[in-house]
Amino acid sequence: MKALLSALVLAALSCAPFARAGGLVDLRVIDRDTGATLPTYSRDGKVFIAGTPGHRYRVRIVNRIGERVLAVLSVDGVNAVTGQTASPDQSGYVLDPYQSTDVAGWRKSTDEVAQFNFTALSGSYAAKTGRPDNVGVIGIAVFREKPLDLPWREGKIASAPLADRYAPPAPPAQPASPKPAPASVPPGTAEAETSAAAKSAVPIGTQARAESSADASSARLRKPEESLGTGHGARETSHVTWTQFARASSQPDEVVSVWYDSYNNLVARGVIPQPPPPRRFVEPQAFPGGFVPDPRS
Repeated sequence: MKALLSALVLAALSCAPFARAGGLVDLRVIDRDTGATLPTYSRDGKVFIAGTPGHRYRVRIVNRIGERVLAVLSVDGVNAVTGQTASPDQSGYVLDPYQSTDVAGWRKSTDEVAQFNFTALSGSYAAKTGRPDNVGVIGIAVFREKPLDLPWREGKIASAPLADRYAPPAPPAQPASPKPAPASVPPGTAEAETSAAAKSAVPIGTQARAESSADASSARLRKPEESLGTGHGARETSHVTWTQFARASSQPDEVVSVWYDSYNNLVARGVIPQPPPPRRFVEPQAFPGGFVPDPRS
């Protein structure tokens, strides 16, 4: 029989709701400097997030099913636990049924990690260790656990209904849905009319300067810059323990991936759509000319 695989399990767990990125696990990236979960953008069948250079981040993994799973975490093509060039058959994090965990950095020991942070590709851990080809993607290879061959003990469970003898744990209660964001003000309301009046009172030339500034800003967003990678940041305490896990299959049951880059680069690549530039409006003039020109022949 294949030897049991040693893996890591995080002690700290969370219960926040997640967007479903996969059938077995959910994957979210959280900016630790702002506390915000980074929004996702879809293009060509891939999911993207925009990172901020210099900001720290953590990867949140949620087990959505009623059994243990093994999640092998790859950041920029590097295993976040072992530091090896990532492969699905390596060590990872074991999550109990419906549990979730935050991975804040590269695992240095069972008590410490080096923080994940967004940095230029050239400063990424993968590039500095000679592996720059896969910078810009975070992935999880997910494995189900091989069922245990437990001896039948009729006397212990015979009193339970047959349907309940092997029932998986019930999923945790879902937290209340967040309040919806305030809707935009419809035309015709007092606030909308006030806004329109304020816009009409802008001095001549101010609107043109604003449009010019907006055009310049849009041009800067379209200009590519160095791609983002993940750095090897400051060390912090993060306790884990060892456990054992036998995979049900040698191949992952699911692979969940999220690609990332800077906001400007995602705009330049067309991943993040931009609204069309505002139409230039020329104020009509009652007396546009000075003298009467000759008619056209």
